[in-house]
Amino acid sequence: MAAGKLDKEAIVELAEILKETDLSEIEYEASGVKIRVARQMAASFANIPMQAAPTAQGAAPAPSATHPGTVKSPMVGTVYLSPEPGAMPFVKTGDSVSAGQTLLIIEAMKVMNPIKAPKAGTVTKIFVKDAEPTEFDAPLLIIE
Repeated sequence: MAAGKLDKEAIVELAEILKETDLSEIEYEASGVKIRVARQMAASFANIPMQAAPTAQGAAPAPSATHPGTVKSPMVGTVYLSPEPGAMPFVKTGDSVSAGQTLLIIEAMKVMNPIKAPKAGTVTKIFVKDAEPTEFDAPLLIIE
């Protein structure tokens, strides 16, 4: 693809991959040209009642994406909590972590992407499970 030239075929192919894999977005970069294709996903009916339901015993909702220590997913992919199947997880709730320490891995398009701690602290909540899909900007865990 020539610099500055729109590659319609690549965009159509990426859109087809989105449809086939049920992903919400995909990004491709080659020769210094980056193409990002995203689609709006319909809200899941199952999530609507859960958001409106009161929490057990009237307790305040657990901190999540609004907590200042929330580490969010930088991409769409599959979360892996350990370096390989059967190995100990990178971190567990209650673990102290240092800035730059690997917290988990997100596999995107067959590439393993380590997600590192943005700051030192203690892992107080892990929102994801091993081998679970994640979306862009979804909360992964909280470091306080």
